[in-house]
Amino acid sequence: MTGDGHERLEQLHDNLAAVHERIERGCADAGRDPGEVTLVVVTKFFPAADVLQLHRLGVRHFGENRDQEAVDKFREVRRVLSATGEPEPLLHFVGQLQSNKAGHVAAYADVVQSVDRPRLVTALARGAHTRDRRLLVLLQVSLDGDTSRGGALPEHLDALADAVAAEDLLDLRGVMAVAPLGADPDDSFARLREVADGIRSRHPEADWISAGMSGDLEAGLRHGATHLRVGTAILGSRPSLL
Repeated sequence: MTGDGHERLEQLHDNLAAVHERIERGCADAGRDPGEVTLVVVTKFFPAADVLQLHRLGVRHFGENRDQEAVDKFREVRRVLSATGEPEPLLHFVGQLQSNKAGHVAAYADVVQSVDRPRLVTALARGAHTRDRRLLVLLQVSLDGDTSRGGALPEHLDALADAVAAEDLLDLRGVMAVAPLGADPDDSFARLREVADGIRSRHPEADWISAGMSGDLEAGLRHGATHLRVGTAILGSRPSLL
């Protein structure tokens, strides 16, 4: 490993340890078991080399939000790991997804956290059937009524959940949301927990709640988050895009 590579590994190790400490403290404060929580490291804009370093440090769940970047990066990551016999990572697609790209994403992602409309369900199911692979799905919830940034309104979720559950290669696993800008994340995630409970009452297997990022993961933990999507606190500021 080069000097620069070793320095980056140490940086990622220290940042990852700090986030795990936050998760442990947050779970202790909430009376929860940290073993119930999955950390999804969001690696958008960062290179495959960082993904491989994080995998070396024990990370197995990664998040991406841009189709072409994700497919190219994780093709390389999986090639390297396959050559060494190491376990494959699980890739979560966490960004807004266009229907015309959903079939492509279904070919390589393991989880899609941003399903917010019926057309997306249909397109993902078609893509899953084309590749004969199962896809885990979370429904993205809009907590402020502004669906332009992604997310379905809570009153539309029951029908959306039923649409996912009706597809044999899509597994409905729960809900995801981003706390609206300027809003109290505790209020936002309390509302998400209510929505999640409603979905789970009709679909018991849908017990994931993806809530909480670098700045508000503790609030997510207080309100039942099972999955945290953390990028900046582990990888640092986004690299400049040329």
